[in-house]
Amino acid sequence: MSDPASPSASGAAPRRRFVRAWLMLTLALVALMVVIGGATRLTGSGLSITEWKPITGSIPPLGEAAWMSEFDKYRASPQYKLLNEGMSLGEFQFIYWWEWGHRQLGRLIGLVFLGGLILAAATRRVSKREGLVLFGMGLLLAAQGAIGWIMVASGLEPGMTAVAPVKLTLHLGFALIFFSAIVLFLAHLRQFGRDPVTLPKGLRFGAYAVTALSFAQILLGGLVAGSRAGFTFNTWPLMDGGFAPSREALFAVTPWWENFVDNVALVQLNHRIGAYALLAATALYAVRVARSKLCPRARRRAVALLHLMIAQAALGIAALVLVVPLWAGLAHQFGAVVVLGLAVANAGLIAQRAKQPAA
Repeated sequence: MSDPASPSASGAAPRRRFVRAWLMLTLALVALMVVIGGATRLTGSGLSITEWKPITGSIPPLGEAAWMSEFDKYRASPQYKLLNEGMSLGEFQFIYWWEWGHRQLGRLIGLVFLGGLILAAATRRVSKREGLVLFGMGLLLAAQGAIGWIMVASGLEPGMTAVAPVKLTLHLGFALIFFSAIVLFLAHLRQFGRDPVTLPKGLRFGAYAVTALSFAQILLGGLVAGSRAGFTFNTWPLMDGGFAPSREALFAVTPWWENFVDNVALVQLNHRIGAYALLAATALYAVRVARSKLCPRARRRAVALLHLMIAQAALGIAALVLVVPLWAGLAHQFGAVVVLGLAVANAGLIAQRAKQPAA
């Protein structure tokens, strides 16, 4: 993406500031959405609203009759019959408000992004090429919302008490792709400045590898959340008395490939191994960038990324051994978003600078 002539011209800085502010607001809302989504999952609230009404669903139940109508719909769901039978109306309202808030935040993100895009395009604050990229991002956001309903619908199938782990992870993955796209666009707008020196190809590859591993690790975390694997094997560094459970425990489900998404033992082991690999890759990258002495800004980012990664690993261990209290689960999920944001911004700045002649 190249800057359009008019927004980059002298006196057009305020026009670009609007785009940056709009995208920063959207970015913050998406980060909050990921955390609220985690809270919805941890509180078991995701299936409390059994219908998808994009417009009228924004109005909560008003009055006792409306609440009883919503409660009756929930009591017809498999989750209520198999897991929450006997729940009081007050308990239902608690989980309902979590899911309602989650959906309202999703609507708000859609309105903020759509409104900002229309205004930016109408006032020519972005180039035609940038507008097309942003429009594509909007389609991605719409797809993410649709996947959210597909995810909820999977938990309303007979015999289900929760959403399918794969669909939950897919929903999370699309949110992270949208989040990453915003970060890259902000890097393009030089929201995070610009590196004065191009890093060698090997170090650029390291930045991309850390970003890819960060994304993959969060998806593995999505499978952990979806299968509730964090509520088992609550010891560290050992797992079931050793580095890993027995082969029989890891592949107890048939067919074998379902173990990677539904078997709590293998799902948690994969998340642990992913964490070790990501931490090692980040440490190696930070050390190599620090030794290169080519770009102080890149060195500071690499060191910050390593510190964040260590803190995130510590939060993950705390959440595990404490059997995932709400505060620890949400802190770990928010930490993952922050780590991914910095990794993507770092990779975006390096890629941007690599296209320019070395200073």
